[in-house]
Amino acid sequence: MSSYPNSHSLAQDLTQEQHGLLAALFGDADEAALWPCLQAGSYSALARRGLLAYQSNGLALAERVLGAAYPVLAQLIGDESFSPLARHVWRQQPPQRGDLACWGAGVAAFIEAAPQLANEPFLADVARVEWALHRAATAADVQPDLPSLALLSDGDEANAATVTLAAGVFVLASPWPVVSIVNAHLGREPTMEQAAERLQSAVGEHALVWRHGFKPRLRSISAAEHVLLAALQARCSLDDALQQALVASPGFDFGIWLAESVTMGLVVGAHFGAHTLNNKPEESS
Repeated sequence: MSSYPNSHSLAQDLTQEQHGLLAALFGDADEAALWPCLQAGSYSALARRGLLAYQSNGLALAERVLGAAYPVLAQLIGDESFSPLARHVWRQQPPQRGDLACWGAGVAAFIEAAPQLANEPFLADVARVEWALHRAATAADVQPDLPSLALLSDGDEANAATVTLAAGVFVLASPWPVVSIVNAHLGREPTMEQAAERLQSAVGEHALVWRHGFKPRLRSISAAEHVLLAALQARCSLDDALQQALVASPGFDFGIWLAESVTMGLVVGAHFGAHTLNNKPEESS
């Protein structure tokens, strides 16, 4: 029999080596188990230095990627806390795709479960809003069709029509003034002092994220607007969604809301049938 290893054995060895490399890059695995050249031979020191360089570059990349997605969170907790957070997420929830812009969805859950951040419970919702803004920037386009809004007033057929929402729509009911906090740290209204006062008073806010043109937007909305949009995203009919909004606020005026939503690019048209989910932020890391 031939002393050469067969192709199946080589493939198994290669797969094991690849898994070992990924474990070393993203975790705390012992790199000595990766390849024989890391255990002995003239190339062992060079191989170890190369692996350390990859590990270091990976951790630095994790900080940059999460820093781009969560700039307000980074400001709130400071570099001394944000750097280890990014490194922990890199190790515990490594990227599952080649596009690192899709990585980082688990930050809010990590913050919520971290005992060292328990005294700042608003941080998790800040992270959720920032992730929604980050993902809205690359959400699939929804083509505007404003003439189709005539469907909403077309007699009996209006009962079968619903609104078409813009790209990247996300709503969040928070017990904290997350919209004020994020906007203040991004240099928008309100001021930092006003956001701090709202936080101290535990003023809750309903956050809305969407994309208008190429720019992700963030604003505070009423409880009725939140209920309406959440129902539409859950594929409820427009009539059912409106009834739920009226339960939350009997004075809710759909006509005024629709006009304002068209102006700010949240509603981009209308169509028949159940409302289609519009690019809700991804939950996978």
